[in-house]
Amino acid sequence: MRSAIALVLIHFLCPSQAIAALDVGETAPDFTANAALAGKTFSFSLKESLAKGPVVLYFFPAAFTEGCSIEAQQFAQAVPQFEALGASIIGVSGDDISTLNRFSVQVCHGKFPVAEDSTKLIIKSYDAAMKAMPDFATRVSYVIAPNGTILYSYLSLNPNRHVENTLTALRDWARTKGPR
Repeated sequence: MRSAIALVLIHFLCPSQAIAALDVGETAPDFTANAALAGKTFSFSLKESLAKGPVVLYFFPAAFTEGCSIEAQQFAQAVPQFEALGASIIGVSGDDISTLNRFSVQVCHGKFPVAEDSTKLIIKSYDAAMKAMPDFATRVSYVIAPNGTILYSYLSLNPNRHVENTLTALRDWARTKGPR
């Protein structure tokens, strides 16, 4: 309960920023992590996912909090649009895998995986720790090209523009990469 109250306070007291920690054009740090999809645990590999197409990687502070649930539901509803662009989605938080197994069913509706980062190594490699509360990831989304470069990043504690912005970035990338 205290963490939920703290996240609400952070949302209202900390200003949102328009840019993320890693810049467009940088190489996305590779990682493998335990992830949950539809309540089942598996090993997620960024490298393997990028071999299939672009990846939308988004960090979120804590499963089952209001903003994180809103964002996950929006991503779940937009999965067909991401798939039409050849992209996959992975959410990452510092939550443990048992919490994420439940979150993947109840909030993500089994539409995309969410990965645990209880050690905060992935969060740190993407400089995605919340500045005021470093035990939590901040809300940041990245679009990563199949070659591993960051195409787009967006940092805002407001959950409402992450899906729209990452879809726009993917559409722009699809238009500029030319015929397949």
